[in-house]
Parts: sequence; structure tokens; C-alpha cells
Amino acid sequence: MTLPNRFDWEKLQQFCYHVFSNAGVSKENAETVAESLIQADLRGVDSHGVVRTAIYIERIEKNMMDPFADPKVESEDFATVLVNGNNNIGAVVGKKAVEIALEKAKERGAAIVGVKGSNHFGTGAYYALKAIEKDMILLVMSNASQTMPPTGGKRPFIGTNPLAIGVPAGNEAPFLLDMATSVVARGKIIVASQKGEEIPLGWAVDKDGIPTTNAEAALDGAVLPVGGPKGYAISMLIDILAGVLTGAGFGKYVNNMYENWEEPQNVGHIFIAIDINRFIPIELFKERMDRYISEIKAEPKADGIDEILIPGELEFRKTLERKQNGIELPAKVVKELDEIGKRYSVDLSKAVFSVKDGKQYKEVIN
Repeated sequence: MTLPNRFDWEKLQQFCYHVFSNAGVSKENAETVAESLIQADLRGVDSHGVVRTAIYIERIEKNMMDPFADPKVESEDFATVLVNGNNNIGAVVGKKAVEIALEKAKERGAAIVGVKGSNHFGTGAYYALKAIEKDMILLVMSNASQTMPPTGGKRPFIGTNPLAIGVPAGNEAPFLLDMATSVVARGKIIVASQKGEEIPLGWAVDKDGIPTTNAEAALDGAVLPVGGPKGYAISMLIDILAGVLTGAGFGKYVNNMYENWEEPQNVGHIFIAIDINRFIPIELFKERMDRYISEIKAEPKADGIDEILIPGELEFRKTLERKQNGIELPAKVVKELDEIGKRYSVDLSKAVFSVKDGKQYKEVIN
């Protein structure tokens, strides 16, 4: 039986939870991984959503990630902490680190938490939202395996090292930047490849350094830095902070989770948390943020533009839309999930979206 490709977000999250739980991940950690994946899909960042389930499960099955290990604080000072993820799942390590960062920032006013020994940790927005919920500012950085050449080069050397920043607001949507330092996240090229679609010119080059619109050729080649030399410089800085500084891998020493089946990834992250109340009362800050955002959105619009948006606003709207109307997945991803579900005795068909589910959610949000 061919399954539909639209799924209820809560039921799909439960499906992922049960898959990881049945694969040996603790219940608490399985909840974290499932939440991280579904939140990415809800926000429209499909490249970091349930499409990653298969590779996470495969690395667990082949003992390339250790879901039984506990991330440990390796060193701690007044406002700094170094966490060793001990090769647990990236989302689990990242959640532990951000909790430490927010707690310490509340005590000290600001905190920097570095992480080594981690894995792919999903979207930076997942962690930035946790800070926004606590009325705090958070900067999130992570390095990644080689997918991008240095400016002037043609061979991948650095990752599409992401940067995310979350800032709370009052009545306006919060500021939530979540970006790769490449023109596009490599995961979007993976999704295009799965769908058999071409990619825009300017996203990537093939293995010979020639610009390409072929997703498969791009995956064999390299994605390009956003803003040319500026994106390259920012990506290099993130690699220095998340990799060189923490003792994690950096450059060619961050292992590719799709290709290296001999060694852990050893990804590094950096979380910088700021307690707003140490600078200005939070309610006053939110009022000032609302004014700032509303004045930006009231600026004269260029021809053909209906609305000026702030970073993260489209994703917040996409979240509401997908909660109401379901998450649509590529046929290849549905097939992968169905096969994984059968291996771990979890029925994907129970997560299929129905119109009734959408109506129920619509009544709640209204």
C-alpha cells in the first residue's frame, strides 16, 4: 500500500519518538530528537526535518553515535563551560548545552558554552526558541563537515557552518535568524536530489569547480559561501570558535555523517546566552523591540513588495500553516520512514493527516 505524503505533525512526532525509543534511545532523549526534527519541518526547513531520521538511525545501528552516553561538563569557570557530548545524538547534546548556557547566564548575566564530541544537531532555531521562551538572547554556532570551498578554491574544506540568533519581543514576532554560511543549506540540495529537481544556478559547483544546476553533481562537488568572501570568512570564524577553541574537529577533521563510517563526527558547537534583565528590564526591552520591529515593517515598500518581514517571521507563519494543514513529505522520505517504522514496529500510517485533524487545530488557534 502506498501511503499518502501528508502527515499530522503531532502524530509524526510520536512516530519518530517511538522509532528512536525502540532503537535504544532513552525516552527523554527520543523526545528531544523527535521534537527537533518535527520543529524543523514545521518551520519549513525540510532539509533538517524527518528527512534526517534515516541517517540518524543508521549511525545508531552502526555504533557511530552513542545514544547511551551522557554529555558531561568537562570544565567550568565563572561564565564559561565546556561540554563533552561523548558522541551522543547532536540534538541531545545541544539541548543539554543550551540548558546549561541559559541557567548560567541567569546567574552570571552572560554565559558561553562550548561543545565538543557532538554530532549533527539539527536547526539552530530549535535552541534559539528555547532562549526566547526564557526571555533571553541566544547566539548559536556549529561547525560541520567539509562541503564548501574557501574563496579561491574549488575543493570543499569548511562546512556550511550555521549561525542562529534568537531575540524575544512583546506583541511582535521575535527576531529569529537561522542561516547557513553557504548560499543554501546543503540539506536543501539533498531534498532537491530526492525529488529529482534541479537547483538554481549559483548554489553550488561540481567536483571540477564548475557551476551546476544538477543536484547530484552539486552533492559530489561543493556548495558556495553566501556573499562570497564574506560568507567564507564568517564560516571560518565559526569553525575556529566551535572547533579549534573547544577541542572538537575543525576543517577536514569534522567527519561526514553520510560518508565516514569509521570515526565519530566530533562536531563542535558554541552557545552564547545573554540575560536581558542585566541591561534593561525585560518588559521595557520587549516594548522597545516591538517599536523597532513595527517601525521597520512600516518603512516604504519597494515596487511589487506587499510586506516587509523580519528574520523568522515566515517560519512562524509556516509553523501555524503546517500545524493546521499537515506536513507534506517527498515520496522517497515517506518510503524510508515506512521501512524504518516496520523495522522498529511503529506504524507510519497512523500519522497520516486527515482534514479532521486540521479543523481541530484551527479551532484551537482561533
